[in-house]
Amino acid sequence: MKSEPDAYSIQDLRNEKETLWDGIRNYQARNFMRSMKIGDQAFFYHSNTKPPGIVGLMEIIETKLIDPYQFEENSKYYDKKSNKDNPRWDCVKTKYICEFKNMITLKELSETYTPEELTVVRKGNRLSIMPINKGIAIELLKKLTKN
Repeated sequence: MKSEPDAYSIQDLRNEKETLWDGIRNYQARNFMRSMKIGDQAFFYHSNTKPPGIVGLMEIIETKLIDPYQFEENSKYYDKKSNKDNPRWDCVKTKYICEFKNMITLKELSETYTPEELTVVRKGNRLSIMPINKGIAIELLKKLTKN
């Protein structure tokens, strides 16, 4: 799950302990989020920074929540076509697990995995939420937690 660190960082999540992962306005990313289950873990990826990469780990603690910002006219996430009887956008609640001592950068990921293996390395990929193969997730977790 990606976030720009100046908008919401792993340090913000650490300080708050848990947060709604809201503001997703891409149908494919929303559908990936809808497939999440309580107890799933997600890598926290800092995007649009130098260098971008995986910086932490969080757990999904609530699913199928309505994204409240789609109804707030003053929000940048307001969607005038969404209605409370049939909302378009939902979110999950995440809980901080850890911040890694060393990040894995996008450059390192792209040197290790193909775009077919790991969507985040695909050029032009702008999805903020994407699934990762369980085997690759375990490899990454081992690499991130050694030391």
